[in-house]
Amino acid sequence: MSHIFTSYSPEDTMSIASSLAARLSGGEVIAMRGGLGMGKTCFITGLAKALGFSGEVTSPTFAIVNEYIGGRLNLFHFDAYRITGWDDLYSTGYFEYLDAGGVVAVEWSENIQGALIGENVITVEFERLSENERKITITGGVKYENTCN
Repeated sequence: MSHIFTSYSPEDTMSIASSLAARLSGGEVIAMRGGLGMGKTCFITGLAKALGFSGEVTSPTFAIVNEYIGGRLNLFHFDAYRITGWDDLYSTGYFEYLDAGGVVAVEWSENIQGALIGENVITVEFERLSENERKITITGGVKYENTCN
């Protein structure tokens, strides 16, 4: 089942992320899809803040992964834009982060599609409707779906 939201501003996007964060219990992978400037990092900001992280949230474009530690759940924010194969993915520590008990959020998740398996994968797709409007579709994740009923 998919849940569709419309965001009219960065604040709306962060609010949508916050409502997702309330349903997370650890072990989830948030697989984000959408082009440049669609609101993925804004979504992560809302997710991190709702999980209790109080520091600055930035895109991990050059770092590959940013860790947001100290909230209700730790959040590991990956940028898979430059990941071109399994060796690249292994070198990021991705699989170790999956076992860390926090939440793993991946921008450009389509680049690691083969590693996105299991019932805890939640896909968040961003679609531009206008300059400021975004359609955000959240799908999957057994635990997430069970809390939406």
